[in-house]
Amino acid sequence: MNFLRRRLSDSSFVANLPNGYMMDLQRPDNSTSSPVSPALERKQQPPQQVPASSTSGSSLFSSITNAVKQTTQAAAGLVEQTGPPAPPVVLKPKILLVIDDAHTDWAKYFRGKKVNKDYEIRVEQAEFSEINLAAYVNGGCMVDMQVMRNGSKVVRSFKPDFVLIRQHAYSMTPGEDFRSLIMGLQYGGVPSVNSLYSIYNFCSKPWVFSQLIKIFQRLGAEKFPLIEQSFFPNHKQMLTTPNFPVVVKMGHAHAGMGKVKVDNQYDFQDMSSIVAMAKTYVTSEPFVDSKYDIRIQKIGNNYKAYMRTSISGNWKANTGSAMLEQIAMTDRYRLWVDSCAEMFGGLDICAVKAVHSKEDKDFIIEVMDSSMPLIGEHVEEDRQLVADLVVAKMTQHLQMISPTATISRNLPQQMQPQAVKSQMQPQPGPPGAGGAAASTQPRPSPQGGGRPTQGAPPPRTAAPPQQQRISPQGQQPSQSSQPSSPQPQRSPNSPQLPRPASGTPPGQAPTKSTSASPQQPRPQAQSQQALAGGTAKTQPSPHPHLNKSQSLTNNFNISDPSQRGSGNEDEAKAETIRNLRKSFASLFSD
Repeated sequence: MNFLRRRLSDSSFVANLPNGYMMDLQRPDNSTSSPVSPALERKQQPPQQVPASSTSGSSLFSSITNAVKQTTQAAAGLVEQTGPPAPPVVLKPKILLVIDDAHTDWAKYFRGKKVNKDYEIRVEQAEFSEINLAAYVNGGCMVDMQVMRNGSKVVRSFKPDFVLIRQHAYSMTPGEDFRSLIMGLQYGGVPSVNSLYSIYNFCSKPWVFSQLIKIFQRLGAEKFPLIEQSFFPNHKQMLTTPNFPVVVKMGHAHAGMGKVKVDNQYDFQDMSSIVAMAKTYVTSEPFVDSKYDIRIQKIGNNYKAYMRTSISGNWKANTGSAMLEQIAMTDRYRLWVDSCAEMFGGLDICAVKAVHSKEDKDFIIEVMDSSMPLIGEHVEEDRQLVADLVVAKMTQHLQMISPTATISRNLPQQMQPQAVKSQMQPQPGPPGAGGAAASTQPRPSPQGGGRPTQGAPPPRTAAPPQQQRISPQGQQPSQSSQPSSPQPQRSPNSPQLPRPASGTPPGQAPTKSTSASPQQPRPQAQSQQALAGGTAKTQPSPHPHLNKSQSLTNNFNISDPSQRGSGNEDEAKAETIRNLRKSFASLFSD
């Protein structure tokens, strides 16, 4: 008890109480009491000189008390918690791996761009021959890069978030088979432009040409004029062709490599022997004496058409000198490139190559993917279009995966306030349901009223007269409320509410009945049942000090906010303050 007196008598604890809260405790009590002996005064003098350790302990107790009050009020929605503004969240930049040669600096085209307007973009550029990787089921894909920059070797390891592939992943030229890297990126689940699925399918030109055959069969020769081509899996089937000259293409190569013009049957047989040494497949198609080549490219939703005319006289328009000019984009050209852009799940970047013969006929010979070279006077514009397309795809991929994470992260925060409201606010309902809800609260019921729930202990009877305390106004606690108070009036047959032996303050019962009286009236039968057992004595609590601390804690509880709008709010507060003062007085008097 002396420990609690030293803690509760500290000035810092009193300063945190409302104004005039402890004033009546310092006034002399009206009731008669025996004078204090000088010996007791000397014993009470040392606790008044609180040492430094006691002051720090009481300050800690006061801080804890204020924290409990603020937490309770915040849970009830009475106090708006305001704090310092949260520091800005620095988001980790998204890593974009660009696979291209060093002649194009892609970092400058992505400078200043953001993914979803939040994430910066960090560009890592290298060729296929300069990177290696390892992919894991749960760890994604880790890329190791070794590049030469300004004569120095740069080694980096990173986990790419997106890939832009601007190089051919496969060629039959020795040392240019990088299909294993495409598999690793696909294994690690890295999104890319174009898709890794389409890039792997583009590693075989006869496989891509088979998709053109499907489009040709669907649209017809008028809308989609595909050149007639023959496929030979090996040299054994290369006996003859119906017409000459023909163009023989061996294996999978780019930029005019592996292409030979054959004029007669004898040259065709010699070509067959070369194919046998190469141990690869071969295709042959009729030679078209062309005026010019046509190229229709599509980057996102941007279309361009070019015409290339050979100046050097070589039958390969992409070899030697040629004149390039942009032509009008017709509906026919748009149909070609849009039809080809649908293959392999969709191509974001593609181009269709065709030849225009001297008979004014067009023949589609090839389709290219994102590794197509950019040509013409609008190369810078096309590179910027590619950069914008990549940023849009990165944003789209981020938005596809972010809603699931956002919902799983915010779901507990959205469910928590509803649970607090259901526990703190009383729900309207019948008296039986209201009594059941009130019985779950930690406060003990006042004497004279039984609990409505089944299986509850019998109602406590009135305490002996010596346990009833007189308020400073000389009235019983149940009669101290004014007629204008919002608390309900007691019936004539109901007994007076003395101070319970368990240490519950008398003011607790009116406070609880005030908040529950508009919806949960007390039945009169329970009060009459309490009168029948008035001669019995209440059982003492096994832990009186714990109950007194609990009574102090219960006095800090917040009543229902809906009851604070009454006209007699000041009188209700005064009644609560008087009841809490008596609780403190009971602690000091023991």
